[in-house]
Amino acid sequence: MATHKLLLLPGDGIGPEVMGEVQRLIDWLNKQGIASFETEQGLVGGSAYDAHKVSISEGDMAKALAADAIIFGAVGGPKWDSVPYEVRPEAGLLRLRKDLGLFANLRPAVCYPALADASSLKREAVEGLDIMIVRELTGGVYFGEPKTITDLGNGQKRAIDTQVYDTYEIERIGRVAFDLARKRRNKVTSMEKRNVMKSGVLWNEVMTSVHAREYKDVTLEHQLADSGGMMLVKAPKQFDVIVTDNLFGDMLSDIAAMLTGSLGMLPSASLGEIDAKTKKRRSLFEPVHGSAPDIAGKGLANPIAMISSFGMALRYSFDMGGLADKVDAAIAAVLASGLRTADIKSEGTTAASTTQMGEAIIKELQKLHA
Repeated sequence: MATHKLLLLPGDGIGPEVMGEVQRLIDWLNKQGIASFETEQGLVGGSAYDAHKVSISEGDMAKALAADAIIFGAVGGPKWDSVPYEVRPEAGLLRLRKDLGLFANLRPAVCYPALADASSLKREAVEGLDIMIVRELTGGVYFGEPKTITDLGNGQKRAIDTQVYDTYEIERIGRVAFDLARKRRNKVTSMEKRNVMKSGVLWNEVMTSVHAREYKDVTLEHQLADSGGMMLVKAPKQFDVIVTDNLFGDMLSDIAAMLTGSLGMLPSASLGEIDAKTKKRRSLFEPVHGSAPDIAGKGLANPIAMISSFGMALRYSFDMGGLADKVDAAIAAVLASGLRTADIKSEGTTAASTTQMGEAIIKELQKLHA
């Protein structure tokens, strides 16, 4: 049995608490002989700034480059609001994405049957929801240059962020989306703003071209991103795979998050190119939720998104799709039993702490392996 090297970066706020439940799951898998993982821990975000005055140290970047996959918690909080922009907690995550070439962000939005009533939409609109948002992660307005704030005098300033995309960047994220669709319901919706943005014109053109050349068997639809956001809250089940740029992907995936009932439910995967020789790809897996400093240390955090993110690592980095399916089934069984953390608690359900939820999921997984 191959041993896989994982770098755990818990980060700030509730990050260490939810990461603790992933560590518990990893320890159980190792003990049972179901899988073999070797783990290291590092600092990122505010915790790294407190220790090293940077958002991630060179030593931990070296560990990240050497790992088979990175499991990431959450970064940030009011404590670090006044630190210099270049070493703000979020800069650590951006550097990991950029230096590891993690260009493809996969954000599934799945509504578990037991949580359909927790959604902000009516049950019939979200029950059975299963969509995948594919967000381009290393280009666009978050990384484009120039990125400046200029003092114009007379109390006026000018801020500039630049949206930049090259053909190859759009082609490669398009291929990720089309390949995923082939394993799902065979439909891709590409979202941009071609009516007002030149980058949207190119995005539309390149997606159309890749589809015509390589993926004629997949249904491709085009939609303006603002209209797409509207349709996500009107009739979300019409979508299968949504592919979009960095900025729109950030916003649309958070909209999709609330369809499922809670940000605490959503995992994500960030993937790099497949190495032609090793057939492996660099990868980072993280929950969509933030560091939630207001509940940190209180045992209230929902660990499901963090555990589901580890499940995505099993699926996309280690070819353990069967085990990933069992992790998903264990989560569904716990929710069906009525156990709830505070963010998804409703009348008639049983309150659970972070640790109790993690333990319950492992117990259900144990039944599936009995």
